[in-house]
Amino acid sequence: MSGKDEEFREFVVARGPALLRAAYHLTGQPADAEDLLQAALAKTYLAWDRINDRASLDGYVRRAMVNINISWWRRRKLEEYPSEDLPEAPAREGPTPGEIHELLEQAIDRLPARQRTAILLRYYEDMSETEIASTLGISIGTVKSTVSRAMAKLRGDLVVVRPCAPEKRPQLGSAR
Repeated sequence: MSGKDEEFREFVVARGPALLRAAYHLTGQPADAEDLLQAALAKTYLAWDRINDRASLDGYVRRAMVNINISWWRRRKLEEYPSEDLPEAPAREGPTPGEIHELLEQAIDRLPARQRTAILLRYYEDMSETEIASTLGISIGTVKSTVSRAMAKLRGDLVVVRPCAPEKRPQLGSAR
């Protein structure tokens, strides 16, 4: 393997998960996100020798993902045709993926600053506990307990209560 190949492989191994999350945010579908990231990494590999500032590689790949996603979006054909009969609306049993994402962002915003920072570094930036401890200037044990407490709060905030069927709802004032 050449030095270029090894350097590129190390970049993909180190930043791949974070870039995949960014691709998922662009596409909304896991399979589409993988395809998008692969296409962007292919373009990045071809331009690897021309990229002088290695610190800006994340930005280069993210910009490539945005441009590729726009190109794919423009190429899609309109596959919906007008009809006189409207289909039945499907019954919803809970929040949509978009609503869940919004609820998660709101729950993260309600966390105390240190917990919010630890969660974002751990799960959004994919940093290890050691890297987080170094970045925040705290011990690894503090990082572990902070992330654990934050996750417990998030789980408590995000409990989704599904509505009961009308015939199974408890009656007010009925004796049990």
